[in-house]
Amino acid sequence: MIETISKKLAPTGILRVGINMSNFLLINGKDSDGSPDGVSPDIGKKLARELNLKCKLVQFKKPGLLADAVNKDMWDIGNIACEKERSKMIDFTDPYVNIDANFMFRKKDNFKTNDDINSREIKIAVLERSAYDLWLTENFKNVELIRVNTIEESHQLFREDKVNVLAGLKPKLIEEIKTNDDFKMINSPFTYIKQSIGIKKGTPEILDFLNKFIKKLIKEGYVESLLKKHNVQNKLSIPSIY
Repeated sequence: MIETISKKLAPTGILRVGINMSNFLLINGKDSDGSPDGVSPDIGKKLARELNLKCKLVQFKKPGLLADAVNKDMWDIGNIACEKERSKMIDFTDPYVNIDANFMFRKKDNFKTNDDINSREIKIAVLERSAYDLWLTENFKNVELIRVNTIEESHQLFREDKVNVLAGLKPKLIEEIKTNDDFKMINSPFTYIKQSIGIKKGTPEILDFLNKFIKKLIKEGYVESLLKKHNVQNKLSIPSIY
């Protein structure tokens, strides 16, 4: 079983793991040889060991670029957030971690709920083609999404009062709020970022194997140990398994 999956998924004997370098929660440093370090690389390395394969981390600056490369023979698995639009091109596993995505605003606007924001024609800063950008594009029709190339640019737009609302990952928003008493966050996430393993479409047997692999990692406490190892146990949540 393992040998068959290995040959189908990575026929070269090297598992090429696509990594989204912009996700600061899952990539939080470099290891001794200068390679990306964090929860996402460790998941890729763990899978390579499970399949008796060598591991190569393929770096992408943004998640959209990783998704675009699905049919370009640049990666065998892509550690990226599962999202409806991306699912048209990529088969996704169940998530191995979840990340809250929330709204931040200025106190004078006095938003109470996420729906309050959607009911007004306002400007929201987002990271272009992030999972939460794609979600907002589909679900928030009354707002103007101001898309930028980096998370820092989205925060800068908000700081400069060029947008009414900043959409982002909750831990980063909490850090921003600490810098300005006028900033406030709606505590209820508008969506959850489901960090998953993506593969090319058309191999259900590989997808089934990967789902069982993730379920085992969660059940045995391996994912929890990774969150503690990288000091993100209070910033990420572990999905429920059934």
